[in-house]
Order: sequence, then structure tokens, then C-alpha cells
Amino acid sequence: MIQLKSFLPVALALVVSFANAQTKPTTKPSAKDGSPIPSLNFEYALNDPFKARIYTLKNGMKVYMSVYKNAPRIQTYIAVRAGSKNDPATATGLAHYLEHMVFKGTDKFGTKDFAKESAEITKIENLYETYRQTKDDAQRKKIYHQIDSISGVAAKYAIANEYDKMLAGIGGQGTNAYTSFDQTVYVNDIPSNQLENWLKIEAERYRKPVLRLFHTELEAVYEEKNRGLDSDNSKLWEAVFSGLFKNHSYGTQTTIGTIDHLKNPSMKEIMKYFNANYVPNNMAICLSGDFDPDETIKLIEKNFGSMPLKPVTHTQLQRSSYYRKNL
Repeated sequence: MIQLKSFLPVALALVVSFANAQTKPTTKPSAKDGSPIPSLNFEYALNDPFKARIYTLKNGMKVYMSVYKNAPRIQTYIAVRAGSKNDPATATGLAHYLEHMVFKGTDKFGTKDFAKESAEITKIENLYETYRQTKDDAQRKKIYHQIDSISGVAAKYAIANEYDKMLAGIGGQGTNAYTSFDQTVYVNDIPSNQLENWLKIEAERYRKPVLRLFHTELEAVYEEKNRGLDSDNSKLWEAVFSGLFKNHSYGTQTTIGTIDHLKNPSMKEIMKYFNANYVPNNMAICLSGDFDPDETIKLIEKNFGSMPLKPVTHTQLQRSSYYRKNL
């Protein structure tokens, strides 16, 4: 699901916020002594017409809020500060493929019997590692036949599209995601009175995603790759970036990945990427719509505050800044 997105009005305010941020406690402190809870303090931009708030949870997760009461709904974005730029050179397309897999559920939803399903998924994961390292065509066909057969068994325990059904059940619309060089972003439009249910679903979604139905999802990614190969616009952009960034992953690899890497995916590498980048101090929740910021931040703290903070290295981020200055 690689695409360019139009920004919400709040995004414009947030650009200003970073340059002119001030700190202000919430108006409804909830500590027993009446003092504001530190994690509920927020930053804001002077003279911001959208009155956007920027919170930082104790685990480092950023929360951006802009109240806009034209309808009883909330536009939501959950953003990860990692994209195809962070893909290993030996496994391009990984960030984008992970984006697809985050829709497949966890050990708690999306499965009929996770213990049995997990055993089959482990077999598939190990077979893909063998498949990647095998060069003989006959042997590869044999291994792929095994992957195909075991995937059929694992699929019997999966509940397809349960995440989408849960979002539809609470009135969610526009459920989607996109991956670019620097970010992976998950999108929903939800009713205001379903905010807490949405937060519960999303917190679970990022707790422990399961790479179920991995085998069949490759078809969707292949289709995106094929559309790119037929698109003059895509080929033009790849050529431009290749010429501008000769020594940086912006130019040396694409978000969708190479055909060879797509044909030789690694479930283990994908989970390494998830564990390294999908951590609260590398993520942000962005909300714009009809909600109470003071109550909302407490709900976010309740549902996402337990995500453990982890060290994040942004070597590629530093390199990209260097190349922008040295074109």
C-alpha cells in the first residue's frame, strides 16, 4: 500500500509546533495531590489557529492532537519513524511487507487456535530461510511446495480480515496504511464515541503481530510491484532518486523492493525490523476531530503506556541529513 497522502490541517500546525513549542500542563490534573501528571503535560505552538497539542508519554511515544468538531468523528494516524530507508540491503521491500502483515492480527485475534497455528507458522518461517539460501531450482521448487502445503494447514486456524471486521464493527472507515522512505503510517477514521475501543484494538495490534497468511499476502505485494513496473511515473521517480542519492538507500533501493528479494522473503528479518522499529519512542499517534484532549490522553496512556521503551538507532536518518546537505 505505497501511496502519497494529503495532510490533515493539523499537520500544518505541527510543523510550526516544533519551531515554536511551549510547555503547558493539562487543565485537568489527576494526581492525588492535585498536581499535573508529568506525562500529561503538552507542547503547543504560539498563535496556532488549530490549537494543536503535542504530548510525550513516559515511554517516549508522541501524541499529536487537534480538536476539530465539524462531525462526531476522529481521523487517526499511527506513525512509525521507519520506512524502506531502514530496510536491510539484502532484504529490500521489508518495511512495506511488514505494513501488510500488521493487518493480520496477533496471538489474541485473527486466530482460532494460536498454539496449533503458531507451530505451523514456525515451520514456514524456517522453510523460508532454507528457501532463500538454496540456489538449485529443483530444490527450491521442492521447498516451495512444502511452504505451500504447510501454509494451507496454518490457514485453517486463521480468521481472515478479523482486524478489518473489528474496525467496521465500531464504525471505522478508510482503514488503510502506507509506506515511504522514512515512515510507515496506519490510517483510520472512527466515530468519536468509539475512541476507547479503537485504542484497545490498536494497542493489541502493535503488541505482538503474527505473520499469518504470509504466503498468500505475497500475491498482493507482487501485484503492487507489477503495477510499478508498468508505470512510467514510478520508473521516472526511481531514476531520479537513483541519480540524486547514489550512495544512500533513497537511491540504491526502492520501497517496494527488488523482484529477487520479493521472491525470497524472510519472516525472521521482518520480525527483527518490527522489534527494532515498532517501539513507542519511535512511534506517534495523531488525532484530529471531535474529542476531549484531556480525557483522550489518559485513555492513550492507559492503553499504550505499557509498551516498553527500547533504544533506537537512526544511522540511516543521520545519513539522509548528510546527503541532503551534500548534494
